[in-house]
Formats: sequence, C-alpha cells, structure tokens
Amino acid sequence: MLQLYHNIKNRRLKLGLTQSELAKKLGYSDKSMIAKIEKGAVDLPQSKIIAFAEALNVSPSDLMGWDTDDDVQTIAAHHDGEEWTEEELEEIERFKAFVRSKRK
Repeated sequence: MLQLYHNIKNRRLKLGLTQSELAKKLGYSDKSMIAKIEKGAVDLPQSKIIAFAEALNVSPSDLMGWDTDDDVQTIAAHHDGEEWTEEELEEIERFKAFVRSKRK
C-alpha cells in the first residue's frame, strides 16, 4: 500500500473522524469510497489529494509522506543575474509549488 493511503487513515484516526464523517467532508455519499481509498484500491488524482489534505488539516506533501526539512527558515528569492539551467529552473518551480502546498 502506498504511504499516501496509510497516511490518510492514520490522520483520520488521529483526528477522531469516522470514515462516514470524512466521506461527508469530501462530498462522498457514504463511507465505502473512504474504505476503498484507505485500502489503496482507488488511485487518487492530485485534486483529490489536495481535498483530502484540506479535510484532514495537513499539507499534501505530509499526506504523500514526502520528507520535508522544517528547519529551513529563510529562502533567497532572487538570483542577482545568475544563469540557471532549464533543469535548475524546473527544480525551483517544483520547490515553489511545494512551499505553496504548505500554506495553511
């Protein structure tokens, strides 16, 4: 089972939510879909991962089980004319998306 599905179930339990309560928060008609998701029987698109994260009061990266460095306090947002490769610019964009996903 992917870490995502395990994390969804653990977070739900930590918050004291039933599968029915989580289903209602997410707009599902009953708990059966939550049960399937927690078992890893259903692939979740990015939009649903974000919805689950919001319903469970965590970031999408936390639900995915991605390692994060919470000790980082400051990020330089400029590069003073430095040249960047296309690969580096893509990595910067991914990091920006990650930082945005941690906003509450």
